[in-house]
Amino acid sequence: MYPLITLIAYIIDMIFGEFRWIKHPIVMMGEYIQAFEKRFYKDNKWRGFWLTISLIFISFVITLPLQLYLPAPVIGFLGSIFIAHNMLYHEIKDTIFATNKAKKTSFLVSRDTKNLSNSELNKALIETYAENLSDGVIAPLLYLLFLGLPGIVIYKAINTLDSMVGYKTVKYKNFGYFSAKLDDIVNLIPSRITALFIMIVGKCYNFRVLFTQAKLHQSPNAGYPITAMALVLGVKLGGDTSYFGKIISKPYFGIGKKMITNQNVLKAISLKRYIDILLISSLFSIYIIFNKISIY
Repeated sequence: MYPLITLIAYIIDMIFGEFRWIKHPIVMMGEYIQAFEKRFYKDNKWRGFWLTISLIFISFVITLPLQLYLPAPVIGFLGSIFIAHNMLYHEIKDTIFATNKAKKTSFLVSRDTKNLSNSELNKALIETYAENLSDGVIAPLLYLLFLGLPGIVIYKAINTLDSMVGYKTVKYKNFGYFSAKLDDIVNLIPSRITALFIMIVGKCYNFRVLFTQAKLHQSPNAGYPITAMALVLGVKLGGDTSYFGKIISKPYFGIGKKMITNQNVLKAISLKRYIDILLISSLFSIYIIFNKISIY
């Protein structure tokens, strides 16, 4: 386990957020995926399999020597690059009252936003915050904690693959099959831990509804943080949503009103400070316990 590195990484992200002067490794991953697709794309699962395996292999080969030979503070800094809580918070906060809210929201979500009402845009913002608490915060931290720098980088490689080719469209249904399935697997535990954290900081303990509703989502993971956030806020998330011009029927998650206001979004992102406290205290406790065990 790497509790000190993980604690350093999270504190750096909490204080500094994105380092915009660095070309983000995820951008480079995206460029590799695009180059592979352009050169080797075929509408079959095996080509997608080799894309997935090759990017994981490259990520491992680059990061393992760094993990072995760099000091903890430097590894913590590198790990912080792959954590996105600070950026996520500020992007959503800036979008709530944006002049062209639909366009700005479209940069954060994959659904069609052009014709959405303010309530529907707010729903999209809350859902993406809940989902990204898992994908961009809790999951990366867990993989950094247990597997070090290779763990967090490989996780983000899988996550990036899913976000680029993991769609059930005609083009990617086969090519992105392995990426999507692997993303489902690596997010299985983090998504449920994220839901638990949301419920704890939101002081909502309706776990029966959480587990009943979350499994109705078409994703095996996304329903958990979304349902948890809906229950904390007292709203209904989900419902029919347009993706790439096609309406996808979704159940509702949560108990409460369907009309979602700007204040609901503000309340959702206000949970960040409590999640920060929960995560830092948890990681610090693990570090102390781990050190005591190491001594004995």
